[in-house]
Amino acid sequence: MSAPPTPSPPLGPARRPDDEADSWARLYRIGGVSGLVFLALVGLPMVLVLAFPVPPVEGEAVLRFISTHKALYVTELVCFVGLSVPALLVFAAAAVALRRVDPGIAAIGGLVGIASEIVALSVGSSPQSLHGGLVVLSSSYEQSGTAAERAGLADSANALIAATNAVTWAGILTAAAILVLSWLVRPGGLGQGLALLGMATGVIGIASEALRPLIGPAYLVYGLLLPTWFTLMGLRLLRLGRRRET
Repeated sequence: MSAPPTPSPPLGPARRPDDEADSWARLYRIGGVSGLVFLALVGLPMVLVLAFPVPPVEGEAVLRFISTHKALYVTELVCFVGLSVPALLVFAAAAVALRRVDPGIAAIGGLVGIASEIVALSVGSSPQSLHGGLVVLSSSYEQSGTAAERAGLADSANALIAATNAVTWAGILTAAAILVLSWLVRPGGLGQGLALLGMATGVIGIASEALRPLIGPAYLVYGLLLPTWFTLMGLRLLRLGRRRET
């Protein structure tokens, strides 16, 4: 009777128990850098707002403003809309980092956050009165030759501004995702301070986004908490990525 065949050795080196965790180090680093990019994309237009005129919120006035400050307006628009890209990467990395605490809740938080940023990108606008369509209308306004044409373009601009400054689900979902993920931050080892900040940001953010047309300047509180959370989460993810490499 012949001996049983000897099993072939596995291809490649044997995986250590923590290899799976180590394989996420690159995602953590990407998420960490994205948190800092988010801060930069918020900070640049804030500096521009302080240094240059603020875009008006009335149709004809904003069309004239864009025609004379197009580079400024487009820069602010790109920054405020584009920050959704690093935000969704932070949500993805944070959800993976917190999966060992509660994989189901982490998955919900990550999916809600990613979905909110995809919705925000698809809308392509940001309060106050930043909308790509207004750039197109401004060009048409410059070329229009009659008062009737300009009045029609101004009405169209007012409609876009109203839609831009209205309550959107994207902002509410972003705050909800921060709240859900922050519930897992302390047991996940990312710090009690970040957990408390995140839960406060989530609760205040949901209320601020839902009541944005009513609360006026009070929205600034959430506007400051949001980049703070993304920055601190980014720093935690960078630290986690470095630890996984060693």
